Amino acid sequence: MSDNGCGFPAPGLHSFLFKPLVEVGGFEFNKVMLLALITTGLVISFFYAAFGKAKVVPGRLQMVGEAGYDFVRRGIVYETLGKKEGEKYVPFMVSLFFFIWIMNIWSVIPLAQFPVSSIIAFPMVLAAIVWIIWVSLTFKRHGFVGFFKNVTGYDKSLGAVLPLVMVIEFFSNLLVRPFTHAVRLFANMFAGHLMLVMFTVASWYLLNSWMIPAAGVSFVMTMVMILFELFVQAVQAYVFVLLACSYIQGALAEHH
Repeated sequence: MSDNGCGFPAPGLHSFLFKPLVEVGGFEFNKVMLLALITTGLVISFFYAAFGKAKVVPGRLQMVGEAGYDFVRRGIVYETLGKKEGEKYVPFMVSLFFFIWIMNIWSVIPLAQFPVSSIIAFPMVLAAIVWIIWVSLTFKRHGFVGFFKNVTGYDKSLGAVLPLVMVIEFFSNLLVRPFTHAVRLFANMFAGHLMLVMFTVASWYLLNSWMIPAAGVSFVMTMVMILFELFVQAVQAYVFVLLACSYIQGALAEHH
């Protein structure tokens, strides 16, 4: 019986907590870490299998790999950074896109049934990597003075409000930007998983009560939520990479 007295096992924060599978020297390795590790292996294995022995006339796997690679390259990187500047960042952005996408997809995979991105540590690390690349590129391209102008939005034409704008832009770029970059992905996956768990558990709960017709409605909603989540999972991977490209574009842009 649950604490609410009706027997319904309502989902909550406990749905995001997992007991360690292995514990060595105080280090705990749980289900979420395992899924992240498997995701890494899947991305590396897929692209190695697709392009490890690339042929002039591609096979089916190579064609799928090329389609995915080309989607990120042309649809995100080239559109944001241009072909000349963007080409060197394509491998990183492709890896980032498919890593996030597969982490999200675990939510609807039987036995796994959990989006890795709903644990904020994973989006935070990815956002931190993008942030470090952005800061490094800005310093490399513009030097210290150019970096200062870039992160503060320095524009002397703003006149008296310039100091206020500079303070806001400084904190926005250096502190708020990586936080919102990570939280956008985390919050969508967290909320989506919570909704999926709620409708799934409700279907089972109602099926074992006298409200069987309601269980059918809940089951239909579960299927709708799964389809919607599949869409959201791909969109969130796309948005994360698109923002990463836009940050790099800002680092490379000339500021006067």
